[in-house]
Amino acid sequence: MDEHRRVLREWSRRFTERSVDEDDVYVWWGKVKSSNRQQPMVHRADAIAVGEQRDDEEVQIYLTDYRALYVGEVLEVRSDDLPASENAHVPSYYRERELRCDLWFRLGDIRRLVVDDTLGVVEELKKLANVHYNDRPVSIYGGMVNLPLVVTRPDGARFFDPDERETLAGDRLWAEFDAELGSGIALVERDLRDNRFGEVLWYALEPAARVFVATGERLFRDHRVDGSFDFSPVVTSLAKAVEVQGNAMLRRAALKLSPVARRASVGGQTVDLAEHRALTLGELARVIGGERDLSEGLARVLDNARWFREIFPAMLDALAAVRNPAAHSGTIDRGTATQWRNRLVGVGCEGDLVSLAKTRVKRVGA
Repeated sequence: MDEHRRVLREWSRRFTERSVDEDDVYVWWGKVKSSNRQQPMVHRADAIAVGEQRDDEEVQIYLTDYRALYVGEVLEVRSDDLPASENAHVPSYYRERELRCDLWFRLGDIRRLVVDDTLGVVEELKKLANVHYNDRPVSIYGGMVNLPLVVTRPDGARFFDPDERETLAGDRLWAEFDAELGSGIALVERDLRDNRFGEVLWYALEPAARVFVATGERLFRDHRVDGSFDFSPVVTSLAKAVEVQGNAMLRRAALKLSPVARRASVGGQTVDLAEHRALTLGELARVIGGERDLSEGLARVLDNARWFREIFPAMLDALAAVRNPAAHSGTIDRGTATQWRNRLVGVGCEGDLVSLAKTRVKRVGA
């Protein structure tokens, strides 16, 4: 996986330097043919058909070694050998080891969902439904046969929305963003899971939200005794976690509402919240707290709806007032960062991120 991400980052660097076009930024991932398999690959036709997506679809491939889990943005699926002209887009070890592949997947980006955490991989894979196993949740315990599995994602999660990436990762690929996180995130994630949130609520958070929480927490722990440190990255990371989770919850709830209830005014335009994917903290506050039809609908479809409708918007406004100046060259002192870290993560109180993790779409019949 490191080699695939390295190739992606190299092509992204060339694009930044304007030496190649944006369409040249991709890497090929090959489904290596097992030397022990004598029969044709099962589900081959279905896997090829997955690549024939419409322009408005996001086709994903999930890659795991059971300790880590990645999701790739699939641009194309090929069943023939790649021409030599594609060699620069393929990690060299395929050629060096003379590997033969049943299929090739052209990936425009790769995101890390779980790192160094088998339990986390298990929980994330449960969110996928195995098409050829009666749509039962994917399991690494006895379920990894006839690969690649063809799966659907009932929650409709998207990982490569351009607006979301621009908001959360800037002008970088997710592959670049993940590489810049460095080591230590996995340890902090496990500590937060085991000693702060608990497994159920931790995995109720979006993967990106968990990364941002752990990033902010790690920075805070590393610099908490340094009164001269600018704690802006701490608050900015935690604010991004809130933004990611708030948007995800609003989007899921909107899917359960009528077309009228899920319309809202954003930036002077009327948008469908089931499709709009990148509201800022301030926009989230205004939409959740100011749209009456939406608010009434949220009361019907959400668990923990009162907190989400009445308390969450005020917190968003207060957090935006602190985060926004910091995101534009301002600074945040240790006291302010400590206050917000304690409030969001839950030190001496039930954290707002804990309350946000408790907010979920009601199950049918609940």
